[in-house]
Amino acid sequence: MKKFDVTALGELLTDFIQNGESTQGNPLFEANPGGAPCNVLAMLSKLGYNTSFIGKVGNDSFGSQLKDAITDVGINSDYLYMDDEVHTTLALVHTFPDGDRDFSFYRNPGADMMLTEDEIPEDVIKNSRIFHFGTLSMTHEGVRNATKKAVGIAKDAGVLISFDPNFRPPLWKTLDEAREQVLYGLGQCDILKISDNEIQWLSGETDYTKGVEWINRQFNIPLILVSMGKEGSRAYYKGDMVEVAPFIQEKTIETTGAGDTFCGCILHYILEHGLDDLSKEDLKEMLIFANSAASLVTTRKGALKVMPSREEVMSNISI
Repeated sequence: MKKFDVTALGELLTDFIQNGESTQGNPLFEANPGGAPCNVLAMLSKLGYNTSFIGKVGNDSFGSQLKDAITDVGINSDYLYMDDEVHTTLALVHTFPDGDRDFSFYRNPGADMMLTEDEIPEDVIKNSRIFHFGTLSMTHEGVRNATKKAVGIAKDAGVLISFDPNFRPPLWKTLDEAREQVLYGLGQCDILKISDNEIQWLSGETDYTKGVEWINRQFNIPLILVSMGKEGSRAYYKGDMVEVAPFIQEKTIETTGAGDTFCGCILHYILEHGLDDLSKEDLKEMLIFANSAASLVTTRKGALKVMPSREEVMSNISI
C-alpha cells in the first residue's frame, strides 16, 4: 500500500474572479484559491483519496490563505513551500457571457516559479500511485528542471504519470518553447487529458481523432481524454474511441476548474479500475461521471473549495 493515491506538482495561486459590481459600477473580484494541479487533487480528496501537493507560494497573506485552503479540503501540504522573497502568483479571470474565460497573470516572477530541484521530495513521489503535472511548472528553467526531476523519479519508480498541458499562451516566451515542453509531457505520460483547442493547436488537425492519431504515432499514450466543453468528452484507448455528451447546466456561472474536475474524476476511475483492461462500457461510465462532476463545478464560483461530492455527481447523472 502506498501512502498517497495521487501526488501533483505545479502552481497554486489566487484566482481573482469577477463577482458582481460595486455601487459605482466597478467590477468586484473575489479571491478564490486556484491552480490546475490542486483543483485536480481537490476533486480526488472530495472522493476520499489521499493526495499530496508539491509547489511554492509566497510567504504572504495570499500564500497563507492558499495553504489553509488546500489543507481544509484534505490535500497534504507538507511540501508546499513558502518563499520569503517572491510573492504568491495571482491570476485575474475575466468571464465572458457564455461562461468561458480569459486569464491575466501577475507572475513576473511568481512564487510558483521558484520551486527548485532540491525541494522535490523523492519519497513522496515514489510512495504515490499516480503522479500528475502540467506545463505551468515548465515555463521557466528552474521550476522546469524541478518538474522534470519529479517526473523522472515517478517514471523510475513505476508510478503512473498523468499529464494535462493546461496551455496558457501569455505565460510562455514563445509558442515554440511551449510546444517543446508539451511534447516532453506527452512523451512521459500514461494518461493524457487535453482540451479541444490544445489538441488542434498542437497537432494542426481540426478533427480530434486525427489529432489523437498524430500524438499516438509519436508517443503511444495508453489513455487519452479530449475535453470538448459544451460538446462533451472523448476517451481514446487501445484503438477504441468513446464519446459522451455533456451535462448542460442552466445555472452555469463560469467554467473555471471544470477541466480539472473532469481530470480528477478520470484519475479516480483509474485508481478504482486500473489502466490495463478497460472496456468501452468502462470508458463510457468513466466519462459520464467526469462530465457530470465538471458540469456541477460550472455552477459554482471558483473550484478548489467547491468540488461536488460523489452523491451530488451521481444524483446529477440520474436526473
